[in-house]
Amino acid sequence: MFKVSVMYPNQEGTRFDTGYYCTKHMDLVKTHMKPFGLVRTEVLKGISGTAGQPAPYICIGNLYFETVDGYEKGIAASSGALRADIPNFTDVTPVRQVSEILTTG
Repeated sequence: MFKVSVMYPNQEGTRFDTGYYCTKHMDLVKTHMKPFGLVRTEVLKGISGTAGQPAPYICIGNLYFETVDGYEKGIAASSGALRADIPNFTDVTPVRQVSEILTTG
């Protein structure tokens, strides 16, 4: 299984609408990515970093796929629509990481 983490850096003065992201944006992600093997999604809200520092990311969206190829095909087909929605909830450029899940609970 593969996890795609879309991480939004927590910068001073950042605008981020968590409600919009959790509902409208993630619904858009599901609509566009399920045909390419999206298994599930999760949204993490940053609370804090180490030693009382602010969280490095204000929010992280995780997308789970059975294959990395499914993600790559889905993002190639849908990235325009997904990127076009970003200004509706934030003014931050996300950082993306694709990871292979080696172990689980």
